[in-house]
Formats: sequence, structure tokens, C-alpha cells
Amino acid sequence: DDKVSGFGMAIRDFTSQRLYVEDGLGAGVRVAASPEQASYLRSVMRMADGASLLVFNGRDGEWRARLRHEGKRGAVLDIEALARAQEAGPDLWYVFAPLKRARLDYMVQKAVELGVSRLVPVLTQHTVAERINLERMRANVIEAAEQCGVLRIPDIAEPAKLEACLTVWPEGRHLVFCDEGADGHDPVARLASLGPGPMAVLIGPEGGFSEAERKAIARKPFALSLSLGPRIMRADTAAVAALALVNATLGDWR
Repeated sequence: DDKVSGFGMAIRDFTSQRLYVEDGLGAGVRVAASPEQASYLRSVMRMADGASLLVFNGRDGEWRARLRHEGKRGAVLDIEALARAQEAGPDLWYVFAPLKRARLDYMVQKAVELGVSRLVPVLTQHTVAERINLERMRANVIEAAEQCGVLRIPDIAEPAKLEACLTVWPEGRHLVFCDEGADGHDPVARLASLGPGPMAVLIGPEGGFSEAERKAIARKPFALSLSLGPRIMRADTAAVAALALVNATLGDWR
């Protein structure tokens, strides 16, 4: 059984190998590992036939499974018992201007760890990296979830221009606009004024938002301009700071 830490959070099993699969999960189900997964489990991790591991798909919770070798290179997973029920998590979007490759990888991984439910890449006037490899982004999402015990796999939206994204913004979803020019007084109190509900955090590109973009965002009735303090942060650092603030004030850290 999971133990509970002093922070009220179940201590998760980080000693077992975790694997994300697309298939539905349930007791008695047999899941075929992809060739890449089979190679990883058998050749890289050197897991023996009959070894135990944890499997999840982002929908059905986390399950204890048994690895079965098939032939010289294949593998299947026999699903045995539910280890952890599916977690809902906060309804929190992360809206961001894509960064260069390594920093984008880092930013996506941290967003997953911090519990976002949807990743929304937007193109701004100062966006440097306009070519976005969605397959690579998806791979980073899955890797972060596998390594950190996360059960939910965030959706990834198709890239869109910032203006287009704001034009079709869903009713009832607050947008926390991280703006270095905003009033820096008590960001926690400003966030708390929004109250509960669907939320999104918007982080700009390495060169910041243009003045026209800042004004356009600030005019939106669903947007709240928020300063992250007196220091100028890199975009990937700002993402971690903003998502942590939102989680602590309105999300599942309360």
C-alpha cells in the first residue's frame, strides 16, 4: 500500500519501471509493446521475462503489469491489478511562445510535472523558433510523465498565431498573462481575486511581447496581467514560477 508523506501526498512507487501505452487498461488485458518499447525494456533496461512494471495510458489509472518476452525481440504486457486510480488534476492550460530546441524540451517537461492539462504553442511577433516539432513535444510529454509518476498526459494544440488564439478563447477560462510591465504588488492576492475555475498561463518569447501585443492581451476581459517580481526571468524559468504560483493559489497545491 502507498504510504502518506507529511505533506498529505501518497508516496509513489519510483522503484518500478513505468511505461506509457495507448491501449485501454484493465485486469486481464494483454498489451503488445511497440518494437521501441520492447527493445528498451529488454535490451536497455535488461528486464527479465516475468519482471514487474507499472503501466498507464492517461485515462485508466496506473496498473501493475508483468513483462512477457515474445520471440527474440518482442514483448507483451499482462495487466494484473490497479496500483493507483486516475487523477483528474487542475484544468490548467500552458500557453507559450516556442523556444529553441533544448529549452523548449525543458519547458515542456516542467509543465507536465507541474500538472498542466493542455499545451498551447502560439506564435508572436518576437517568436524565434517558429518550426515546432509536435512529435518531439509529445515524446517529451510522455517521458516526463513516465519519470515523474504523472498519470495525466496533456493535450497538445496545433500552433497558432497569438491573435487567432485570443480571438477564439473559450468563455469562462481565465488567462494569467505574465507581463514584466504589470503591477508587481502581491501576485498571490491578484491571482486569488480570480477565484476557482478553468485557468491558463501565458508566457511570451525570449524577446518578450511587443507593445502592441501587450496592449491587445491586457484589453481582453478574461486576461489578468501578472508580474513575477523584480527579476527578469528567462521564458522557461518564468513558466515554472508562474505555474507554481497558480497551483499554490488556485490549483491542487492548496
